[in-house]
Amino acid sequence: MKDNFSAHANAYAKYRPTYPDALFDFINSICKNKNNAWDCGTGNGQIAIEISKQFEHVYATDISVEQIKNAQQANNITYSIQASESTNFNHNFFDLIIVAQAVHWFDFDKFYAEVRRTSKDNAIICLVGYNRVKVSTEIDAIISEFYHHIIGKYWDEERKYIDENYTNIPFPFKEIEVPELKNILDWNFEHFIGYLNTWSSVKHFIRANKFNPVDMLKEELNQYWKENEIKQVQFPIFMRVGYVV
Repeated sequence: MKDNFSAHANAYAKYRPTYPDALFDFINSICKNKNNAWDCGTGNGQIAIEISKQFEHVYATDISVEQIKNAQQANNITYSIQASESTNFNHNFFDLIIVAQAVHWFDFDKFYAEVRRTSKDNAIICLVGYNRVKVSTEIDAIISEFYHHIIGKYWDEERKYIDENYTNIPFPFKEIEVPELKNILDWNFEHFIGYLNTWSSVKHFIRANKFNPVDMLKEELNQYWKENEIKQVQFPIFMRVGYVV
């Protein structure tokens, strides 16, 4: 598994979007047993903190020490540094395994073997992600140009799975129909720019070219988004959910 985020864990925790309540309502509705959950690739614990409100105990893992240092805390969350493909968890242990915006970095075969080993019968596996942010016609066009033509070649190969809404990743489980969800947030301009700066392709661009391409965007974006203005941003949510049988 690649680690593109340790060096900027503080920014990741501050600027990355959260997930909508409707996601956790859906998970709550399909999980009959709520003893142990595994939040795999937890990052800053955004998912872990929410499912800790529903589950007796949450085990949250990541390969990034820095991400874990920035993770949100609760008495019933246990964080550990472990790769998704090989953990120290017991057999037949989890009622839910959830991966948010991370499974595309995993070795699918090895991870799914670990899912089967650690899951109880008929446990739920939930792979969730979000696609490119939407703000307005004008801003979306600027971001699309930036995404494809400025930083396009700096995306990791695995990014294709996000662009395809996880439709082409292997999913050898009994799949469940999922609701259509959007994450709607109110952001200021500084938060939006901070979010763009967390993109892994931006980091790769900076390393290769010794300057930040996001700085080039600010003046153009300011035509449509003033510094002190609050705008509604939307992230389309996609999921693959199933029973481990």
